[in-house]
Amino acid sequence: MEYRTLGNTGIKVSRLCFGSLTIGPLQSNLNLEDGARIIAYGIEHGINFIDAAVLYKTFPYVRRAIEITGRNDIVISTRSYDYTYEGMKKTVNEALCALGVDYIDIFGLHEQEDIYTLKGHSDAIRYLSEAKAEGKIRAVSISTHNVAAVKAACKMPEIDVIHPLLNIKGIGIGDGNVQDMLSAIETAKKWGKGIYSMKPIGGGNLIPDIESCFKFVLDNPNIDSIAVGMQSKYEVMANVALFEGKSVPSDVKEKLRTTKRRLLIDYWCEGCGRCVKRCSVGALKLVNGKSVVDQSKCRLCGYCSTVCPQFCIKVI
Repeated sequence: MEYRTLGNTGIKVSRLCFGSLTIGPLQSNLNLEDGARIIAYGIEHGINFIDAAVLYKTFPYVRRAIEITGRNDIVISTRSYDYTYEGMKKTVNEALCALGVDYIDIFGLHEQEDIYTLKGHSDAIRYLSEAKAEGKIRAVSISTHNVAAVKAACKMPEIDVIHPLLNIKGIGIGDGNVQDMLSAIETAKKWGKGIYSMKPIGGGNLIPDIESCFKFVLDNPNIDSIAVGMQSKYEVMANVALFEGKSVPSDVKEKLRTTKRRLLIDYWCEGCGRCVKRCSVGALKLVNGKSVVDQSKCRLCGYCSTVCPQFCIKVI
């Protein structure tokens, strides 16, 4: 496994970051021990970087995985939607307790959109800067699906790490295209920001092209690490192999090929109906202002995700 330093932070991370969202209650909802053992398996195979968030409710999995492995050198990144000083202070202290650690490596603002949302979170950023000075966290971050937020964060010395959405098809980018995001990331890197990207396979919608998807982000010198959601040991095996430039064992490929997957419509769906119109097999319909999937009809083609303006549609 290759390791790189996140910008100017001094924090060294594996190129493959374990995205914990998929194992938690918002997606696969694995039981604590099973989910923790999948993370632990990743740690045992060279992953030293775990991505979490208050929203994901995956702190118990991360804490248990660290207990299983006995490792105290795991880099943890997490974030919240807090925008006030006191709210962020409370959340950081609660996260420290929940994770059972003395400090959190990276703590930041969840889902920023542009300079205006960043300004709206100025009090939270002020607390995070103080927490960094006190040693409660090591770096301040933002996560974003938007080019504008990456550009805005470049010029903010308080922000050390940026967690942007990037994949070969641009699925989920909120305000531009792939080239726009690549250009913003390049600028951020020149400003010394640590960059670890998300959604390299477009929320599961690009799984059939996973090797070319990974190559796209791994070949980019401006990206220090890539967060990938994993929900089984077989997915960990395959992803570690691909990140190490190796072939995926045939038995692992077969296991993944036969893994039952489903379409997930996230809770923030606004019911615009674009996905319903795009589906050629009638697997989607609007119910009470939300898109609902008939799993028996869904072919998991992923075409619906390409027209969703809110990036609500995932294959898990």
